Amino acid sequence: MKVALNKPVPSFSAQSTAGPVSLDTYKGKKLVMYFYPKDATPGCTTQGQNFRDQYKAFKKAGAEVVGISRDSLASHQKFKTNMAFPFELISDPEETLCQLFGVMKEKKLYGKVSIGIERSTFLLDEEGVLIHEWRGLKVPGHVEEVLKYVQGL
Repeated sequence: MKVALNKPVPSFSAQSTAGPVSLDTYKGKKLVMYFYPKDATPGCTTQGQNFRDQYKAFKKAGAEVVGISRDSLASHQKFKTNMAFPFELISDPEETLCQLFGVMKEKKLYGKVSIGIERSTFLLDEEGVLIHEWRGLKVPGHVEEVLKYVQGL
């Protein structure tokens, strides 16, 4: 089963830098879920820093932010600490959430083909309904675009 716009996201549970989380953890808040390929790489670091720098504005707009990748909790904890992220990072080593949100894609880098996370962001409303998605995005300007959308709700 995959998520669909304007439909409730199926319940999930996962491990985060704050311990176990589920969809119910965020009930009553808008939820920005951003999927990224790998901790401590240039694009992912910039993306996380951009969410960090706008975090207070997201909170003011009634939204929580979480980052998700296949990295381990230990890697996430180090990344979160080093970057002073005020939000949690969810570890998805079995790709459960990645598959649910359909973010695993074939990628080509220097002629080598691999399967990895396509940088994507999803916005859920207070009841857990998927209300907007950004797929295959570029880092510059993305967080500002998401924030404007959230503030417009």
